[in-house]
Amino acid sequence: MLIEESEIRDVHGISDEQKQRIRDFLQGAVYSWCKNRKDEWFAARDLLGGDNYFWQGTPMFALYKKSEEVEQAGKDAGWLLKRVINDDIRSFETKKEGLVRQYRWNGEISTPTGQGV
Repeated sequence: MLIEESEIRDVHGISDEQKQRIRDFLQGAVYSWCKNRKDEWFAARDLLGGDNYFWQGTPMFALYKKSEEVEQAGKDAGWLLKRVINDDIRSFETKKEGLVRQYRWNGEISTPTGQGV
């Protein structure tokens, strides 16, 4: 969950099933980042860019296909990542550097009652 309240937008132009598959894919990427790079800030571009730019064969490709613009697909991925982070049981700090929203797990996990573990 995001520690600070923040706007979360919906992504249009893809089905609910496609959105869920993308969120599941992003959740896995977030878990991997938190396990392997704890205490490091990350953004959507860290999870989906660089060596991971080739989206064909992944649920992410639906975002590119809907607009066929890399920039728009990246923005949509950022909004879906923000939803994933907000819905996570772990607590994340967030900051904005330039146009990029970044996240970092603070090491805390919230229980269903809202109390940290």
